[in-house]
Amino acid sequence: MSIPAAPTPVRIDFVSDVSCPWCAIGLASLQQALEKLDGEVAAEIHFQPFELNPQMVPEGEDATEHLVHKYGSTPEQIDANREAIRARGESLGFTFRMDRRSRVYNTFDAHRLLHWAELEGRHIALKKVLLRAYFTDGEDVSAHATLVRLAGEAGLDTQRAQQILASDAYAAEVRAQEQFFQSRGIHSVPATIINGQHLISGGQPPEAFEQALRQIAASA
Repeated sequence: MSIPAAPTPVRIDFVSDVSCPWCAIGLASLQQALEKLDGEVAAEIHFQPFELNPQMVPEGEDATEHLVHKYGSTPEQIDANREAIRARGESLGFTFRMDRRSRVYNTFDAHRLLHWAELEGRHIALKKVLLRAYFTDGEDVSAHATLVRLAGEAGLDTQRAQQILASDAYAAEVRAQEQFFQSRGIHSVPATIINGQHLISGGQPPEAFEQALRQIAASA
């Protein structure tokens, strides 16, 4: 009787921002691919920080005005893009409520909490909660009270979350990781890096992740 081969261990660095809709799509696609590869690949996911709007003012900015200024898009182009994102999300089981996402915020404190959450083994839960809070519920993911509550929803200690947010804990670590991945040429997200070598750019469909991971695992 043959013994089944052990799953191939794979490290996945998922460089992303919690205010990036294509990152929500990319993560949902990646997780669907990993479900199909269960038993073949043993994936270890690490979320790496990227800020789409590092200079954003504390009160945030109107989402439509921000896109017009940043990309020169017309309101019609923005509406068409939002519908495409909504439809892609729906096909993956993720709900985008663009009517609720009225403002764009800075996400540095969310990344600090995600760094801590990985040390606690709760980073995937917190990432999913943050994405849902912003894109489905339209919440301000820069507000400390919101972040503390979301940390609790992800199974983290809310008192410790409050302490972290009130200090500069993990700020240096987050900035170092941001600079590291930018120095490696990552200037748009999501960027999925497999085993530190193979880059998959953008919110690819599950089939693209599945094919790439299977090939990488076979050659490992």
